[in-house]
Amino acid sequence: MIWHILFDLLAYMSAWQVAKYFRSNVSFWQDTDQKWYYYTAATIGFVIGAVGLSTINNYLSLGIWVMGKSILGALLGAIVAVEFFKKVMGINGSTGAYFVPSLSVGIAVGRLGCFVAGLEDFTYGTPTKLPWGVDFGDGIPRHPVQLYESVMMFLFFVYAWRLYKKRRSLFEREIFYRFILFYAVQRFVWEFFKPYGVFIGGLNLFQWVCLGLMIYAFYYLQRSRYGILRSEI
Repeated sequence: MIWHILFDLLAYMSAWQVAKYFRSNVSFWQDTDQKWYYYTAATIGFVIGAVGLSTINNYLSLGIWVMGKSILGALLGAIVAVEFFKKVMGINGSTGAYFVPSLSVGIAVGRLGCFVAGLEDFTYGTPTKLPWGVDFGDGIPRHPVQLYESVMMFLFFVYAWRLYKKRRSLFEREIFYRFILFYAVQRFVWEFFKPYGVFIGGLNLFQWVCLGLMIYAFYYLQRSRYGILRSEI
């Protein structure tokens, strides 16, 4: 557990350093009060989503109420909270570009912590006979799904950074929705290699959330491309 905590701290520190770079280059609201209200709404949604979704999934998979935390749930909670905040405040357009690089790095590093935590973290994969299967201490080689996701997030960070450098306006307008779509698709796939309980239709709870996020991201990407979104951040 101590290694997981250390990697979590490293993930937060890495995300913070990345965010500092992009904060100095990507414009945000000039209204400081509005900005901090936005952060507060996002943080509340992030925490509630992270704990809530993971805890429900643990019950569906283990049959007992065990508190956990999930980055997928955190993203869902933050999106719901921010979209509600934007609706109330009359804010149009994407406001998430600033968060994408730090989220990508943070998730990539955080998943390394899940990997070193092994079985106690309940993020390990299902048994496999593939040569890269990892034995987490129970004598069963398993899919290192934590590493799969970590690699995907590092790759997306590189993609986001290149887009930021070469096509700034497109980065500001679409990168958040592209990130959500990419994350949801790859996470949906990795969930087939996890020992979670089925929710509905042969899919687990996380996969249904991923499908919802795919629809959300695709919808806003289409709106952006057809010029419906007026404000770009």
